[in-house]
Amino acid sequence: MIRAILLSLALSPGIPPALAQNQEPASSGRGAVLRGLDKVNGETVDVELQSGGRVPVFGLTVDLADCRYPNENPTGDAFAWLTIRETGHDEVLFEGWMIASSPALNALDHSRYDIWVLRCITS
Repeated sequence: MIRAILLSLALSPGIPPALAQNQEPASSGRGAVLRGLDKVNGETVDVELQSGGRVPVFGLTVDLADCRYPNENPTGDAFAWLTIRETGHDEVLFEGWMIASSPALNALDHSRYDIWVLRCITS
């Protein structure tokens, strides 16, 4: 129970959990590179998404609010705040920080599709 409460606090909007623990200065990127997987046919696609933008990935619609990265290591990790819905539906399937180095920590739970963060767009 305590672990669940701490995880929910760490994954709430604000500072991403790994940055909150280390207190490393972070910067926001212009966007993020995401990878989508269709588990049925094994097809993958990489998409670039600007912060504040929206992109369709297979049967899902992905909104990116922010992508942050550590100032000391811009290519080392990425933390993206994503909202994911099925295309044509209002129900949110996923909303929160997705972490490139630990995609299973806070992952999309969908029977057919998977989406994860690869990196922030920094230049």
